[in-house]
Amino acid sequence: MAGVVLLVLHLTAVWWFTLRPNAVPWVDAANLRPLTTIRAEFADDPWSALRHVVESLLVLAPAGVLLPLVGGRVRVSVAGSFARTVFAGAMLALVVELLKTAVPGHVANVDTMLLHILGIALAHLAVVPAARARLRRRRPPGRAAGAAHAEQAAGAGQPAAAGEAQRAGDGAAQGPAPRIPTVEIAP
Repeated sequence: MAGVVLLVLHLTAVWWFTLRPNAVPWVDAANLRPLTTIRAEFADDPWSALRHVVESLLVLAPAGVLLPLVGGRVRVSVAGSFARTVFAGAMLALVVELLKTAVPGHVANVDTMLLHILGIALAHLAVVPAARARLRRRRPPGRAAGAAHAEQAAGAGQPAAAGEAQRAGDGAAQGPAPRIPTVEIAP
């Protein structure tokens, strides 16, 4: 739930700051050719272009961490998580760029969208795999931290035959016998 709230707050801030109308006398034409704007900016003023690139990388970068947080899964493949996050981030960047076309003083720019996606990917790679690895080390797989201890304590008083695997007619083990939990009835 915290991931959803943080993602909504982040996207609200992004849309508030990037989709406000600009009072400018004219705007450049929309750029639909990749890397055209970036090359032109670096040819004109490298320091200003570098600032613009870094700002564009950082605008949606927190989504690279917040999108996997929304899923809340700890045990997923790094490649699968990365692919889902970058795809969802690309869709967010596309929506932001498409909404810009309806706001006065803004035009769509494919270079900005590419930088947003790259920022999402870099943030995801920098934070999410390490954070998930740390969380996996903290708790045992498939159960809460205290569940393994409680299960061991509950099984300490049972006879040895109850916990053993059942044997089929051919002698192969089939796993532990199923147990039905006891449900107490209220008076």
